[in-house]
Amino acid sequence: MTSAPVADQHRLLEVQALDTRGAQIAHQRATHPARAAVDVAAARAVELDELVVEARTLVGDTRRELAKAEADVEQVRSRAQRDQARVDSGAVSVKDVQAISSELESLARRQAHLEDVELEVMERLEVQEAALAEVETEHAAAAAVHADAVAELARVLADLDAQTAQVVADRAQRAEGLDADLVALYDRVRAKSGGLGVAVLRGHRCEGCRLELNSSELSQILATPADQVVRCDECGRILVRGVS
Repeated sequence: MTSAPVADQHRLLEVQALDTRGAQIAHQRATHPARAAVDVAAARAVELDELVVEARTLVGDTRRELAKAEADVEQVRSRAQRDQARVDSGAVSVKDVQAISSELESLARRQAHLEDVELEVMERLEVQEAALAEVETEHAAAAAVHADAVAELARVLADLDAQTAQVVADRAQRAEGLDADLVALYDRVRAKSGGLGVAVLRGHRCEGCRLELNSSELSQILATPADQVVRCDECGRILVRGVS
């Protein structure tokens, strides 16, 4: 069996406390709510980015549609102006005036229809541009929220990293000079026992597995020399005696 000075066994509890704290910090680092906040904010920003692209595409298409409608109206208007100018010039025959007048009536109907189309497209574009402005505002706000979340996560991680560095330094200090065989045993047990390699024997109970030792087990442990390293029969963890 492994033997180690009583003081080393007691100091091993301090090492264990620091290892436990290090594991807690690592868990905090991996599961901190700030990570989820970044993920949620990023997802919302991506969602709105897609909506902005869709809205801009729709507005672009409608603007081109409006440009065509305006060009169609202008083409008919120009044709009517040319015909009217011919009539007003007096340089055409009566027969031609009648034909041109008939065409002017047709062009007027055509222009009225095209202007209705132009108005409908303008109204649709106005609604789409308002929707685009709204989603761009939401996107900007979401981007700001994401940036804030990223900054908060960075602050949290920096704080946890600083705590980890302190724990590592403290752990190295407390482990320095400990019995090598004791530390090796502790590391093996800790790896197999969920991170807890040493525990206090308090009364009849192992504080590692929280189970009560029977009288025979307890008597055998108490009869073992103080510098002899004992272990819990139930969980296998190192047991430190004489801790108040």
